[in-house]
Amino acid sequence: MRALVVGGSGGIGSALALKLCQRDCLEQVVATWHTRRPLIRHDKLLWRELDVLQERCIADLLQDAGELDYLINCVGFLQGAGVSPEKAVAKFNAELFLFSMQLNALPTLLLAKHAAVALAASERPVFASVSARVGSITENRSGGWHSYRCSKAALNMALKTISIEWRRVLPRCVVAALHPGTTDTPLSKLFQANVPAAHMLNTLDKLTPQESGCFWSWNGSKLPW
Repeated sequence: MRALVVGGSGGIGSALALKLCQRDCLEQVVATWHTRRPLIRHDKLLWRELDVLQERCIADLLQDAGELDYLINCVGFLQGAGVSPEKAVAKFNAELFLFSMQLNALPTLLLAKHAAVALAASERPVFASVSARVGSITENRSGGWHSYRCSKAALNMALKTISIEWRRVLPRCVVAALHPGTTDTPLSKLFQANVPAAHMLNTLDKLTPQESGCFWSWNGSKLPW
């Protein structure tokens, strides 16, 4: 069995990659990075550089991947240097909106476009992306964070739509959106990456193809779209 973790250089991505490496059933875990190659090492872990906004790079990666049992996308963007989530629509930033859509929604669609062959050979393939609870339209009671909310809602819609199509073409596949929880302080980052990672994998392991196309919290509870 083999797994691919896209965005493996981040806190949640690296924690997921290492948890997968610890599984006896998995022979290899491929994890991708973009800006800086991580220092994390494991005998089963293979690092690959990837620009998730370049479709050719994604196509080449998945063509080389062979059979995949897990494909988990952890790429995402909330804030950067000098840029933070909008607290009011008066602060809406069109460039931030488009960049958020690019990084939070587009990669999952490109991965799905080129992953079908790699996933088809698995007895129970898993295709999941890390989303966020603030992307839930039903649970949006506080407003704000316009670009981030919209981009995560778009990601959720993409996953739901992919799951409907794959019920026909990849009926054994489990498609899922995952909320990883919140990292509150620098001191809690390591703990809050490892604990949700273990629970997120446990949640994925329990899902059946009949539950494909749903939104799950890291602790296994189902979230509304």
